[in-house]
Amino acid sequence: MDAINGVLGPLSGDDLGFTLMHEHVMVCASGLIDSYPDLLGQNLEERAIATLKHAKSEGIDTLVDATTFDLGRKAELLRSVADGSGVNIINVTGWWLDVPRFLHGVGPNQMANEFIRDLTEGFRGTDIKAGLLKCAADFEGVTPMLEVMARAVSRAHKETGAPIMVHSYPTGHVARRQIKIFKEEGVDLTKVKIDHCNDTTDTEYLEWILDQGCYLGLDRYPGRFVSPHMRTVTLKRLMDMGYGDRLCPAHDCICLHIHKEDPDGSIPDEHEFQRANPEQYLYINRFVIPDLKEMGATDAEINTLFVDNPRRFLCGE
Repeated sequence: MDAINGVLGPLSGDDLGFTLMHEHVMVCASGLIDSYPDLLGQNLEERAIATLKHAKSEGIDTLVDATTFDLGRKAELLRSVADGSGVNIINVTGWWLDVPRFLHGVGPNQMANEFIRDLTEGFRGTDIKAGLLKCAADFEGVTPMLEVMARAVSRAHKETGAPIMVHSYPTGHVARRQIKIFKEEGVDLTKVKIDHCNDTTDTEYLEWILDQGCYLGLDRYPGRFVSPHMRTVTLKRLMDMGYGDRLCPAHDCICLHIHKEDPDGSIPDEHEFQRANPEQYLYINRFVIPDLKEMGATDAEINTLFVDNPRRFLCGE
């Protein structure tokens, strides 16, 4: 696999540059932007383009947008934002956590066929193709329907060779069960990235994941529960243990989201994720990379994290 589908067309490894491997342009719910767009505020496309243009001006070349159907994917919006900002955007197919009751009983082969179509033909009604696959499990573990989705993603991967990104819950060691499913399905674990892994400082568990052959998404900056500095301490510790060639830091940033009413009844100008991370896609550039350098990381090692590893994982180069 020497290229990957971006929302504007195929991207080679050389096209990617500095890449953030788990971000979001918009998160809401499936269909919400079409039915209740005012909940997301005004001038959505213009706001997203301006934010990504700013990120591009400070060195961000590519985003992997991890927004699935159930998180409110709008492929046409992503294409417009990529075109208007100059930032490459790669979108996913697969499923996050919100599986509606009416899908209960649908089998993994049925869902795999849908995901394969997204990768090879494009999202329905568009010619915009997904670049990679996504499945998820959280604190409840791998529920029966999330297992269906994980097996569907696995089978779509085997058919297409597309890499897999995985929402996981490191505090509960949920990746142990997810990886067991991937092994049962014959997935190439070197094409799997287990995400949200900097929500823990348990390097023994993270080392176990890496030893299965997977990449790690250390992709919740600045995050909660674990301080940003301790997240970077964990990152540097894994680099020093020899795993630097399979680590992918990012933010899990959301540009467009629901603006929730304040207690006084007013609607804030910024949504909750903007308040938590005003730097948005630039927090790593402004704080994490300087922190890594203070810990002794070289420019070459940082280039590996943000250029070489994404290129290898996404394009096999």
